Amino acid sequence: MTASIDNNMAAKCAASSCRSCGSIGLRPVLDLGLMPLSDGLVREDQTASEDARYPLEVAFCPKCSLVQILQTVPPEVLFRQDYPYYSSVIDTLMEHSRRNALELIERHRLGKNSLVVEIASNDGYLLRNFVQNSIPVLGIDPAQGPVAEAAKVGVESLCAFFTCNLAAKLRDDNCQADVIIANNVLAHVADTNGFVEGVRILLKDDGEAVIECPYVRDLIDNCEFDTIYHEHLCYFSITALNHLFNRHGLFINEIRHLDIHGGSLRLYVGKKDKASPDLQQMLDHEHAIGLDDYLYYQAFSERVEEIRTGLRRLLMDLRQQGCSIAAYGAPAKGTILLNYLGLGRGDIPFTVDRNIRKHGKYVPGVRIPILDTSALLDNMPDYTLLLPWNFQSEILKQQQPYRSRGGRFIIPIPNPRIV
Repeated sequence: MTASIDNNMAAKCAASSCRSCGSIGLRPVLDLGLMPLSDGLVREDQTASEDARYPLEVAFCPKCSLVQILQTVPPEVLFRQDYPYYSSVIDTLMEHSRRNALELIERHRLGKNSLVVEIASNDGYLLRNFVQNSIPVLGIDPAQGPVAEAAKVGVESLCAFFTCNLAAKLRDDNCQADVIIANNVLAHVADTNGFVEGVRILLKDDGEAVIECPYVRDLIDNCEFDTIYHEHLCYFSITALNHLFNRHGLFINEIRHLDIHGGSLRLYVGKKDKASPDLQQMLDHEHAIGLDDYLYYQAFSERVEEIRTGLRRLLMDLRQQGCSIAAYGAPAKGTILLNYLGLGRGDIPFTVDRNIRKHGKYVPGVRIPILDTSALLDNMPDYTLLLPWNFQSEILKQQQPYRSRGGRFIIPIPNPRIV
């Protein structure tokens, strides 16, 4: 099927200056070509239409060290009514969120007179933990489906994009937050400075913003190229984050490196500079290894191509041996991996997913059908390509019945391997 390319939108949305500091002279890092929207799952009634594709290019800013994609697809296109991501489907993420919530309750002695606001609150996966402890919450999320699910677990939400104007309105309505949580959303925001300024406005003077985002060092070192897609506009180092928050009178006072999502940072941000010595040590370490230098990123493109070549060769060898191959999951990263490898239904006849909202739909671009996870045992493919490899421990445990009958998984990142 021929791809549909919106050239006018691609030209209009291409960036010529840094999303954070505004400087020109961005340096190229990786070009993944024309890609469909990673979460734009195709319904049965849409299969006759072509999938729109947009350029997906990554660049580095020499001035503030921010790694970013050059194109911006309008958020109303990305986060539409049928946005398919529901956080509560993932057990690992639910446990991660529960622990995070309990820590924040103790850290800030939160109670019935406190307010916790989560930006990109999704289906209430995290805020429900505060509700269960009788702590007032407010979720903010633009996706109607997840917001409706959040209401079912007692999480009050605004179905809206978080902006400076919204933050000011909430502040004027005496709705400032003791704690603001923003997990895996900062990288999704086109107006990065507006988002951070909104956090400053909404946060009480003695409050704290707790922000998680993928760490660019893990992306580069582990060659996690499939986590690059149109929703992820920025890929942060601590250096780039420090520049960004300081510009708006906010300070990173504590930072932790987490394993979740292939490697993430958790930032504890406030209006007062109370930084621990660890922050400066981390900044010094990034400088020492060259994370603030373009040279660090120059070999990334070659390594991505090596993974593509190796994974395609592995799959081809297995097919030539007469082995059957399916896939597990329909995450955003899976769309990028399958399309970049050029795999279709002739190579992988189906994928499976726990999220029932994805069943009966198709992976964008490659049009591989998404089935219930029971299809693995029903069909018993010899090998299954694990697309959400960042949750491999959880999935391998869940799929023990398939594995006990001889089924094996292919882990694609950082180096293709069979388990």
